[in-house]
Amino acid sequence: MLRTLSLTAALSLLAVSALFAQDTTYPKRSYTTTSIGDTAAPKIDGLIDDPAWDLVEWTTDYVEFQPDVGTPPTEQTKMKIVYDQKNLYVAFKCYQEDPATIERRMGRRDDFPGDWVEINLDSFGDDRSGFSFTISASGVKGDEFISENGNFDDSWNPIWYTDVNVDDEGWTAEIRIPLSQLRFGNDHEQVWGLQSTRRYFNNEERSLWQPLPANPPGWVSEFGELRGLIGLTPQKQLEIQPYTLAQLDTYEPEQGNPFRDGQDTKFTGGLDAKIGVTNDLTLDLTINPDFGQVDADPGAIALDGFEIFFQERRPFFVENKNVFDFRLGGGADNVFFSRRIGRSPQGGTTARASRGEFVDVPINSTILGAAKFSGKTKDGWAIGILESVTARSVAEITLTDDEDVLASIDELGEEREEVVEPLTNYFVGRMQKDFNDRNSYIGGIFTATHRNMEDRLNFLHSHAYSGGLDFKHNWKDRKYYVEGSAVVSTVRGSKEAITRTQRSLTHLFQRVDAGHVAVDTSRTSLSGTSGRFEIGRQSGDWRYNFGGNFRSPELELNDIGFLRQADDIRQYANVRRFWNRPTSWFREANLGVNQFTSYDFEGNYNRIQYEINGFVNWKNNWFTEVGAAHKPRIFTNTFLRGGPRWRFSDENFFFIFSGTDQRKRLSGTLGYVHSDADNLDFQFRRYVLRLRYQPINSLSASLNVEYEQNPNKTQYVTQTSFGETPRYILGEIDNESLSTTLRVNYNINPNLTIQYYGQPFIFKASFTNFNYVNDATAEDLSQRVTWFDEQQISFADGLYSVDEDRDGTTDYAFGDPDFAFVQFRSNLVLRWEYIPGSEIFLVWSQGITGLGDPSNDFNTIIDNQLLQQRPQNTFLIKATYRFVL
Repeated sequence: MLRTLSLTAALSLLAVSALFAQDTTYPKRSYTTTSIGDTAAPKIDGLIDDPAWDLVEWTTDYVEFQPDVGTPPTEQTKMKIVYDQKNLYVAFKCYQEDPATIERRMGRRDDFPGDWVEINLDSFGDDRSGFSFTISASGVKGDEFISENGNFDDSWNPIWYTDVNVDDEGWTAEIRIPLSQLRFGNDHEQVWGLQSTRRYFNNEERSLWQPLPANPPGWVSEFGELRGLIGLTPQKQLEIQPYTLAQLDTYEPEQGNPFRDGQDTKFTGGLDAKIGVTNDLTLDLTINPDFGQVDADPGAIALDGFEIFFQERRPFFVENKNVFDFRLGGGADNVFFSRRIGRSPQGGTTARASRGEFVDVPINSTILGAAKFSGKTKDGWAIGILESVTARSVAEITLTDDEDVLASIDELGEEREEVVEPLTNYFVGRMQKDFNDRNSYIGGIFTATHRNMEDRLNFLHSHAYSGGLDFKHNWKDRKYYVEGSAVVSTVRGSKEAITRTQRSLTHLFQRVDAGHVAVDTSRTSLSGTSGRFEIGRQSGDWRYNFGGNFRSPELELNDIGFLRQADDIRQYANVRRFWNRPTSWFREANLGVNQFTSYDFEGNYNRIQYEINGFVNWKNNWFTEVGAAHKPRIFTNTFLRGGPRWRFSDENFFFIFSGTDQRKRLSGTLGYVHSDADNLDFQFRRYVLRLRYQPINSLSASLNVEYEQNPNKTQYVTQTSFGETPRYILGEIDNESLSTTLRVNYNINPNLTIQYYGQPFIFKASFTNFNYVNDATAEDLSQRVTWFDEQQISFADGLYSVDEDRDGTTDYAFGDPDFAFVQFRSNLVLRWEYIPGSEIFLVWSQGITGLGDPSNDFNTIIDNQLLQQRPQNTFLIKATYRFVL
């Protein structure tokens, strides 16, 4: 209790101190451009010697932002901007006393290597969104869409042109941005937001054209102004990008299986298009999209049974994904999760190997087509609409082609097709409206999933809907804010489908000690709610927020969203202090204190956690990040998969990560995470090693190794019964995992790159000392569970038999839970952007996935299950061409 009071008092003291924090403000700058008229357009060669540049003056006086905010930069920068009716032209002059020290490292697009300079444009004029164009001293391009006043999304890939040059005063850059790639209104005279940033690599220094205080309340809202834009005609974008693809898969043939004869081929094509419906609204279309060049998901195992969240990687869904974002607060929970579209088929088949049958199930549902309508109007309406249709997926079942096997089977199967995923329509609509001089907004979202149901798939929802409202209000120059949201969801389907949802791990209405929920097998619909509220300070040396969120027991979003667990009420508080003025021993630092508690809708007090963490960027540009937490109360409703609420022992953990100067040719990071429960009821250890090496400007490699150990005396195994009494079987688990990720990038030039990605992943778990739950909420572990002795449990032929009452008769049995999982994924991609927006990909992918022998050590598993196995190989050639009409 004293610990709770002391930390709450500390949080309150920090918050009160933050109220008196003072911030530096800078006047808003303005730059006036002009049209080049009849003057010849600048030639984009990096030389800045064209007559058009003489029409305007240089703007300069950049001010340092990091590390020593508000001071003159080590090296100054100049910028010019002119335009015509089709393009915006930008010139930069980046002074450097010794041009030999200019860092011209290569990298793939959006890699931001070495020295660079960028321009940000708020052509919407909404103080929340914008476009960013970056050019490095080596000629590498970076482009990002800015949303939510500071979220940078590098999935945006517009067509634009640039070149650089090094001279005896430093380096220069020229940029041509087609106006068709921007969105703006049709006013005769326009004012855009403008910002420019330069990275001076030698000092790891950032300087800004529009000076900002440390920890500003936002990014776009603090821009200066670009004036002189007169008579611009909005360009309605029309781009069509067809693709063709040839693919060959090779793998170990499976004897007797006609679907696995050793190789498969595929020839296909598709189309992407961008259509400017108006000057500020765009329609994106895709027909039969292919994502063959996308990296595979990393290996992962979840012992808690929950779905693992993986980031979206497919270009069509990644681009402008922030438009559709609607988070529930904390974690990955979101009303819209695009990976539901085109997911693996959910249905099984009736194929039986005993009847000589083999089955071919599609890996993913086919996306027949998808469309996105998005943009922002001059009246402050942000709009996003997504529509997608996935095809009816069918599994083919046929008989083995091994005649000897067929001759030995009494009852033969038959060739047939079975539906494993219905034709499905997905819809998402998202809107937000700015008001109050763009200091506030209110928005909404609506999603709908419709399935063309078939008898075998009655376990799926036929319809799923969700809707939500959100708002945010900023005041006092955006230093302070309040925001919130509310969500409702409804799913419909057969009694089987709704019963299945009630029993799922997300809901667990069947929990034996829950008085507020119960499974109703007659229901054909389920409706739930969620809400969130937060207030805080978002700028200055002190930042803090206080808030809470809830998810009702019946909330269900997983048809088109992501929801890990319903039935949760959470309160949180966070306070952080920043030190941005360099001292004799650090460049910048911050320290934060966090606290949260959680309850369920029955009023059970389930969890409280306190954490302190900090970060220091040392004077030599090394860094250290540390943190520690105390969890004096840990209860969970999901651990026993429908059994009673379970108590974990009190836990304490700490972590420390430290790294060298990331600018160096060779840099590294070491990390360690350490967690222990009381009486060592469970432990967690994570060891992290990250290395990055760039021996020459065109070649870089990175290695990330993570090794984890997570022993636990009470890992869930299964549920059975002892007479009329349910038995929740647990075991002492000794599990460890090893993951290694290697990336190699070779940049022949900024538009021609070779990239390699490879990741082996090994997970091994072995069980001993089995026990069963006695009193799930007891404070002491010895009262929480009862261990089996040698006279009660025996093992033979992969089965544990339990004679609990020692009468010589087996009371129940369960299978051996030991397992090892092995996965290897690699991807070698040659990418050539032969003209802006048009690309050729040559891809070689390899993969191994399977189960290993848990009795082996890691070295043996690597040798037997990885090195000795024949991987599946995929070779593909993909070519795209972007027509700009």
